[in-house]
Formats: sequence, C-alpha cells, structure tokens
Amino acid sequence: MTEAAAVAKALTATGVHGVMVVWADNNGIPRARVVPVAALPDAAERGVGVTTLFAVFDTHDAITFTHSGLATPSGDVRLVPQLDRLTRLAGQPALAWAPGRQVAADGAPWPYDQRSVLEAQVERAAAAGLEVRAGYEMEFMVSRAEAGDGLAPAHHGPAYSPHALLAVDEFVGALLHDLAANGVPVGQLHAEYGGAQLEISLGVADPVTAADRQLLARQTVHAAARAHGLRVSFAPLVTAEGVGNGWHLHTSAWREGRNLLAGDASGPGPDGTGWVAGLLRDLPSLAAVTAPSVPSLARLRPGYFAGAFQFWGVENREAPLRYVPGSDLLGAGYANVELKVSDASANPYLALAAVIASGTAGVQDAAPLPAPVSSDPGSWTAAERAEHSLALLPRTPEEQERALLGSDRIMRVLGDDLLGAFLAVRRSDAAWAADRSISDVVAAHRWRY
Repeated sequence: MTEAAAVAKALTATGVHGVMVVWADNNGIPRARVVPVAALPDAAERGVGVTTLFAVFDTHDAITFTHSGLATPSGDVRLVPQLDRLTRLAGQPALAWAPGRQVAADGAPWPYDQRSVLEAQVERAAAAGLEVRAGYEMEFMVSRAEAGDGLAPAHHGPAYSPHALLAVDEFVGALLHDLAANGVPVGQLHAEYGGAQLEISLGVADPVTAADRQLLARQTVHAAARAHGLRVSFAPLVTAEGVGNGWHLHTSAWREGRNLLAGDASGPGPDGTGWVAGLLRDLPSLAAVTAPSVPSLARLRPGYFAGAFQFWGVENREAPLRYVPGSDLLGAGYANVELKVSDASANPYLALAAVIASGTAGVQDAAPLPAPVSSDPGSWTAAERAEHSLALLPRTPEEQERALLGSDRIMRVLGDDLLGAFLAVRRSDAAWAADRSISDVVAAHRWRY
C-alpha cells in the first residue's frame, strides 16, 4: 500500500470525506480544490488539474491577459497535495487540509508556483550558512454574520481588555481548541486596538512551515467564526478610517545554533545588524510584495503603528522594522525583527521569500545600519525628516511598482515569469480602484482573505 493510500484509509476510518488542497494566489487569497478521499492517492501522484490563469486572477476574480506568458485561456497545471502537511480540520471534521504545489502538466517545476519560490530562497540562505525562523502575528476584525457584507462589531472593547473577549468567549475558546488540534501553535490571543479586532500570535517555525501555518490558521479562524454565527475580516483595512489589520512578520537568522539578531537595547550584534540593514535597504521594494494591495497603501499612515516611513527602531511600534531584543529573562534566542508593512493581501510564500533574500544579502554584504529612531517621525517637521533622510514608503500603485522594478534583488526572487504575472495583477487591481472612492475599495476587499 502506498503512503497516500494508507493516509486515505486512515482518513476514511475517522469520517473524513474530502481533502482540501490549498494554495495562495498573487493577491494573498487562498484558492482550493477538494479531492474525495478515495481519489487522494491519484491526486498525490498526478495532481489535480487547475488553470494556469490563477496566476493572473486579480483581487476581484477578474482575469487579466496582459502578461504575455499567460495571455490566453489555454493551459493547465497540476496541483499536488503535500501529504507531509496534511491536517484533519478540527472545525470541519469531514475535511482534511493540505497545502498544494503547482507543477507543469509533465510534472516539471512551474515558474509561477509561489511555494517553490520560498523553498528556493530557504536553500540559498542555507548555502550562505543561515537558518531562518519566522512567525506571524495575525490581526482580524470580528463581525456578526447577520450583517451580511456589512459590519456588526462582535465586541465593543475596551482594547486589550478581557471584558471585550466576553462577547466572543465561545468563539475564542473554540478557536484555541481548533488551532491546537490542527497543529498550529499559538503564543497568545487578545483583543486588539481596532474596532472589534483580535490578534493571534503563531509560533515560530522554519519559513515554509510558517507560510503553510498562516494559510491553515486562516482556514481555522474562518471555520470557528462561522460555527458561532460570526464572520472575520483579515483585510488590510476594514473601514477607510480604521487602523486596519497588519500581519506582522517576525524573522530571525541563525548560524550554527546562534541567533545572529541577539543583541541589546541598542540593537543587534554585527551579523544581525546586516540582516536588519538588508531589510531596511530593500524596504520600499519589499513592501510591494509584503503589502501589495490598494488598501495596503491606504493603511500606511503615520500614527497608526503601520510603518509609514523607511526607518527602524528598537521596540518602536511606529517603525516598519521593529527590532525586538532578547533579555536575561527571554534569552538570546528570542531576539528578532518585526516587519509591520505586511498584511493578508500578500502571498505568504512570496513575502517570506523576499524577506529572506533581503536579509541574507544584508548579512553577506555587511550592509551598514543607520541609527535607530525612537520616536514617531510622523510628528516631526518635514525639515527634521529630511535631516534624518527619512522618506515615506510608496503611497500609490505607481510608486509601488517603481520601487519593485527598482530592485534587481527582489525581481530575481520572483523570476521573470512570476514577476510579469504579479505586476499584471497589481495593475489590474489599480485600474479597478482608480475611479472608486477609498471607502468603496475597502468594502470590496473586506471579505476577500
């Protein structure tokens, strides 16, 4: 009996009827095929057919044919479930879940497969002697489902208060149970600052596992919410005036069991300095991958803890790059850098791949790191910001595209084919939004992730 056949037999014995094979598109939106358990062995060997055009779906499910590599409706690829990550869904007991890898019809690598792009960057970092660890903080807004596509906040605060959680107590309990049952480690959960907002912190893992878990955590949250008459929004902005949802990406780089970011209140040590400097150097182009949507750009406002300017700080929550030192209590292994310019509209595999490429290059180049900023540059005068060479991160789709095309390093991460598809999708989204109000744009993205 093959491994897949044995897995299928075990799933059937526990009442599972189908396996949900999931990937994320270039808008960060999960897409899926559900395979009957009896068909799992064949799917594991030959994959499931999907159109090549998923690489050029925009956020609104329109297909753009402006990328020359995918300019016709003809073509098919195979979606192969990764059985080593297969999970029976605690909140959807008739289904199991597995991330998928997209391969060409003959089984060869397909340049548009985002998971493979991340795996390649992990290998390149390893060749440079680096092991990368990553973890996500995921913010989301909780609404009563009876509001339909509108909003009916499921709790009314206060922010960070246990009283806020009383209104969603059953949901919170079920969510923690289901995440644990699904093998997603959680550091903590709390009521966040935004309206009806919660946050969960996922445990640290290798980058591919971290990206897989991010998708699995999303599915788990959605299922637990539905079971309790709720609906969640992971969108970068839920309302045009709100603080929005960040998915803060924490990374650290290790060499021979030593955390290179270990340091103190002044910053990381010499090698860790290179990692942070690499991210800072590439930050405008990184943000084009890690926060790529039109609402992402609207979210990057001074004073919202979103990271609107290009700088870093030690425990500065207004910084797009927040260095988190270890301590005698926490240990040197705790040290990491948090990327705040990251949200649900990013494909998690591409976001991590770009971060790894920038950080690794910074270590290899011994990139210089300017002094940290401990205050909010949004409160400074224009002259003060100019004195410190602090610039705003891209604020329009056009600026965002120029930043991406201005970075050979980030373009190489994607490769010519995937870069072309990614830009086609971004341009399609920007054209859709061009003649609409920001409120209408935000509303259209609210339930997409």
